[in-house]
Amino acid sequence: MTTENNFSSEIIGNSPALLSVLKKAKQVAPTDCTVLIAGETGTGKELLARGLHMNSTRKDMPFVAVNCAALSKDLLESELFGHVQGAFTSAMRNREGRFQIADGGTIFLDEIGELPLDLQGKLLRVLQFKEFSAVGESRVRHVDVRIIAATNANLLQAANEGTFRQDLYYRLNVIQLKLPSLKERPGDIKSLCDHFITKASKRYNKPYTQLSESALSRVISHNWPGNIRELENAMEHAVLIGMSEQIETDDLPFFDQTDADTMVDFIRPLTDEGLNLANTLRNIEAHYIQAALDYTDGNKNQAANLLGLNRTTLVEKIKRGLPESLSNVG
Repeated sequence: MTTENNFSSEIIGNSPALLSVLKKAKQVAPTDCTVLIAGETGTGKELLARGLHMNSTRKDMPFVAVNCAALSKDLLESELFGHVQGAFTSAMRNREGRFQIADGGTIFLDEIGELPLDLQGKLLRVLQFKEFSAVGESRVRHVDVRIIAATNANLLQAANEGTFRQDLYYRLNVIQLKLPSLKERPGDIKSLCDHFITKASKRYNKPYTQLSESALSRVISHNWPGNIRELENAMEHAVLIGMSEQIETDDLPFFDQTDADTMVDFIRPLTDEGLNLANTLRNIEAHYIQAALDYTDGNKNQAANLLGLNRTTLVEKIKRGLPESLSNVG
């Protein structure tokens, strides 16, 4: 690793695409400006947010992360801003929100595009006036928090379509840092693999191993829709499954030629019956959703990340009548 990449020890790589982002991040980190981190799912947006915090004057204060897609609207409002006793049926006592917990530090709002419109208004008030009210409370609270948001969606398009507030978009987008996808930084793949293999070997108390040349070639040629998160999962899988001093191609968990042949067989009967494009695409989608759920042992959050979806979209696709076997997955 060159000395150029000295922004965060957790961010691995020295590709020009990555170094360009880290150079800009290093410039803005010491300030209190709001930052919007863009990038595909699994590219390391939270790691970059933590790096911004640790390189700021707030580094000794809390860093609080919230996934805006993980909770319903009502729960998310209470999670962010807290509530007072009696605000709703289950509010048995006062509860601090994440903004209060992060006071003096940094709050990281992941998947900000999933924030409901009415909560976008409350967030805008925090950005403008550093104030908010807890759920069920009339008095105004003041907070000193730096806001870093992240998204894998096109927020400008959402703002133009009216699904995301334009005024909030421009408040969040003071500085935008766009993380490159893994396919935009292939030169970093080997370093990332070595890092994740070392990490998994220590975690599972297994002898350190390395990728064979054929396995490395297969890893580099893979599309990596889940980016670095998917790569880490693949290396952890390979360390656990591998039985030799090297990780071989057969130890890798993702799509190979056998899978491709299976997909051809999967589609062929549909085309023989007369091609119905909508039904064909629906069945292919179901196949990939099932594969992602199988790979993640039914974890919808992880499956959604691998598929490049948010959890809400994945759940909606399952509920819209994909195979019954999927609708029962937790």
